[in-house]
Amino acid sequence: MIDSVPPDGRAGIDASLVKRLIEDQFPQWGDLPVTPVEVDGWDNRTYRLGEEMTVRLPTAAGYAPAVDKEHRWLPVLAPSLPVAVPMPLAKGVPGAGYPFGWSIRRWMEGRTATLDRVDDPCAFAESVAGFLLALRRVDATGGPAAGAHSFYRGAPPAHYDEDTRRALAALDGQLDTGLASAVWDAALEATWSGPPVWFHGDVAGGNLLVRDGKLAAVIDFGTSGVGDPACDLVIAWTMFSGDSREAFRRAIGQDRAMWARARGWALWKALIVLAEKLGTDEEQAAVQRRVIDEVLADHKDAG
Repeated sequence: MIDSVPPDGRAGIDASLVKRLIEDQFPQWGDLPVTPVEVDGWDNRTYRLGEEMTVRLPTAAGYAPAVDKEHRWLPVLAPSLPVAVPMPLAKGVPGAGYPFGWSIRRWMEGRTATLDRVDDPCAFAESVAGFLLALRRVDATGGPAAGAHSFYRGAPPAHYDEDTRRALAALDGQLDTGLASAVWDAALEATWSGPPVWFHGDVAGGNLLVRDGKLAAVIDFGTSGVGDPACDLVIAWTMFSGDSREAFRRAIGQDRAMWARARGWALWKALIVLAEKLGTDEEQAAVQRRVIDEVLADHKDAG
């Protein structure tokens, strides 16, 4: 947990702007205090509105489509899921110099997930798997097909082939790029042939809330959609390891092709971040090296 709220104003969004938007568009809440949340995301800025609501504002045009998508679909998904998800209350429009739509949701209690905050890492992994399986069972009819709005999560990983090859070239000599290329090639070959299902698109510790040591909520459905759910398995390497990874793997099931694509998704992200951070942010580079090493080892174990 960070010690203090980061400085306000990222992406040109600050509490005074949010206050003006609320006063102009939702005057019934205009007297409520607006304060930055302690742990903020990247795609959106989030503020607490009074005690029971939050305000969520996209930081760039590429993230703006998520506002309408979440407003439309979160109420549809929520009744079928085993833990809480954000509940939209109102949708704002551009104003006060802010160019995008934005949303107001119910405040959700909990802390972002780290394994030291959960009572039992294996049980937590099983809970995450249970959430994902429940999400996939929701009727996908009419749901938003994977594409630009989901940053191509849920689509074939081939969309990121050029980025991945570029990162592999940049990292030559820094890791086993031959084995990494084999993992990526295997992901491209393992095509999805099932019916489209719901996926979350960004299953990570920062989007999982813990309360009383257990999974309490899943947030940020900005990259959600309908398609191939392999992208939702990357948490097997980015958060879980050892027994908790095996617990997740057993609980979620899935065939070899699904896991091959999942390794591809995990590898793609770790490679491009490592290529960017190498020599400038060694702490983040070390995190990505660990993910890559474990993905490569998993590929070898899978035969």
